[in-house]
Amino acid sequence: MKNNDTENNGVRFGSRQAFNKALLNPASVALIGASSNQKKNTARPLRFMQKHGFDGDIYPVNPSTEHISGVKTFSSIEQLPDGVDHAFVMIDSASVNGVIEQCAARGIGMVTIYSDGFAEAGEEGQHKQQILNETARKLGVRVLGPNSIGLANVHSGAVISVNAAFEMENLVPGDIGIISQSGSMMGSLMSRAAARGFGFSHLVSVGNESDITVGEILDAMVDDDATKVILLFLETLRDAPTLGRALQRARKAGKPVIAYKLGRSEQGDALSQSHTGAIAGNDAAVDAFFRAYGVIRVTMLEALFEVAPLAARYAKLRPQNHGDEPVRLAVITTTGGGAATVVDNLGLRGFVAVAPPAGFVSHMASRGLNIRQTPVIDLTLAASSEQYQDLLQEILQTDWCDAVLCIAGSSAQFHPQYVVQPILNAVSTEHGNRKPLVAFLSPEATASLQLLQENGIAAFRTPESCADALAAFFVPQENTQCEQAQPVQLPAGCPATGNLSEPEAMALFQDLGIDTVQYDMVQPQAAAHTIDYPVVLKVVSREILHKTEAGGVRVGIDSDEALARALDKMADDVKTHVPQAEIDGYMVQKMEGRLIELLLGYRDDPLVGPTVMLGAGGITAELMPDFSLRLAPVNEQTAWQMIREVRQTQLVRGYRQLPEGDCHALARAIVAFSHLALIESQPVLEAEINPLFVRQDGVVAVDAVVRLQEKSQLQ
Repeated sequence: MKNNDTENNGVRFGSRQAFNKALLNPASVALIGASSNQKKNTARPLRFMQKHGFDGDIYPVNPSTEHISGVKTFSSIEQLPDGVDHAFVMIDSASVNGVIEQCAARGIGMVTIYSDGFAEAGEEGQHKQQILNETARKLGVRVLGPNSIGLANVHSGAVISVNAAFEMENLVPGDIGIISQSGSMMGSLMSRAAARGFGFSHLVSVGNESDITVGEILDAMVDDDATKVILLFLETLRDAPTLGRALQRARKAGKPVIAYKLGRSEQGDALSQSHTGAIAGNDAAVDAFFRAYGVIRVTMLEALFEVAPLAARYAKLRPQNHGDEPVRLAVITTTGGGAATVVDNLGLRGFVAVAPPAGFVSHMASRGLNIRQTPVIDLTLAASSEQYQDLLQEILQTDWCDAVLCIAGSSAQFHPQYVVQPILNAVSTEHGNRKPLVAFLSPEATASLQLLQENGIAAFRTPESCADALAAFFVPQENTQCEQAQPVQLPAGCPATGNLSEPEAMALFQDLGIDTVQYDMVQPQAAAHTIDYPVVLKVVSREILHKTEAGGVRVGIDSDEALARALDKMADDVKTHVPQAEIDGYMVQKMEGRLIELLLGYRDDPLVGPTVMLGAGGITAELMPDFSLRLAPVNEQTAWQMIREVRQTQLVRGYRQLPEGDCHALARAIVAFSHLALIESQPVLEAEINPLFVRQDGVVAVDAVVRLQEKSQLQ
């Protein structure tokens, strides 16, 4: 099993600090396979480090030449001096395994592998990567990659990378760290952001993540003094437990983590084939993971770095709890049309531009500035820069808005002192950081953008990225701490793997503390029961989880005679639809009343682990998805947040004076259901209550599905 604990990194690294130094802050680098041909990619790392001022030791390994760019080469790894911190491997994949052995023999414990032809190349490459992993693990060598375009420490100039983006004349050092699962996107992000004046501490391309994962790199950046904000470009999640622990440390250290992840669309997201997964999908599980750990997830690539100053400056002002009220924005503009584009995009994200109250309007009039009580405060040609600054300072002290958005027109392009300097002056005052303040510049105004960014004010070029960044910032940081819960056991007699029967699933839910419908088991020839009419009749079989499609459900049965006919008809229908299914019997259930039907789903997601979902229930649940998803288990506070996020629950939460349901019982049921995550001996792969009836006096589960992990999944 791979060891991803950075506090115990194999033979080479006995401490977190040693691992972090070798990965992010090496003082000496071996370039294995360095070329003297400057046209080749393998010549770039040496050229980049010379160009960008790396003052550590560089050891090119090339048996064909004695010097490259004035630096002495070594004919083999065996000839390298002691104490090399980091090796960058740029040779054919067939020879990489031997290089790992040679690095271990020379005491080099950190190796980045640029070579490709491993897991990304198909079955043969996967086998080569497995052998590589086994060799490195046995020898205590940590591997970044393979198929990694490399990494860079911008402050020291240790550019251990072949990425052409480092050809730029000047690397701008800063406090933003980037971790990317795409090597080409690492360079793209750096060049885009650098053009806007953003500076970086470290940039890391993870490649195939055969050993060192995003989580370990992020963990190292949490300890890095030069890094204040961490950006993630992700294609998937690997090793979620390690990533989760690193995100917890980042949150505790006050270092915001901002993520852009591919796969939001159905085409881009590998949807699960399960009933519950088909509603939520893997991307919803990733969203739940990010929310649980306070990650700011953006949907626009430009917003990934544009939101960094907002996250860094106002990290402590991110909301902690969900509320039913939208985020209130005070919008001040010097351009009417520009304001409309931003406010429109923010409205689509649920924000509200609020008008200043009458008292504030009077207060500003007394200070010499006449504004109107409208949702957008338009200062076009109506205020001096001093009055603009005074208005901002006064708004920052008020309670009638949650954030301030400053929108600038042509002045930003030609006269930054009129619209940018007042912003800088306002935020530098005593009350300057009481609430988030951001700027949108309607024209292309490079100088103003850089001036704002240099002073830690988030500034945006497009209304879409501005709205995206604010929406991501205001997603509440959830309290995911759950009360210490006792381990859960399956009821006696349950199978070790596969599907539970519905009676077994009902018994499990009862053990968790969820009320279930009353029922009796019957057979076609023995239909006696104790349930009052009218009743529901359902087939019981481990092989028929969704009974409606198999003709295995009848409702509204009102007599013994009707029940006998329904039993015979159901037996025939089920045999027609699923002739091979083994039938355990039939359930006669009480017909329960309800206000609404909901769905409770549980899934051990392959990317993020156990998740719990609340959604609109019934047979139409998949047609119009309306759900909320979280990592499991959850506490009651999170359960209430889930209830508020499902639109259907408005019908039992006081909507238009309709009867109110027992949402307290619903919240308790969500918490109890999420405790399926605490079953360890026979892990649950999927579970579902659909429907869960919400009544005025409680909730009741009327259908139960549980699928355990198969033996092959437990190995």
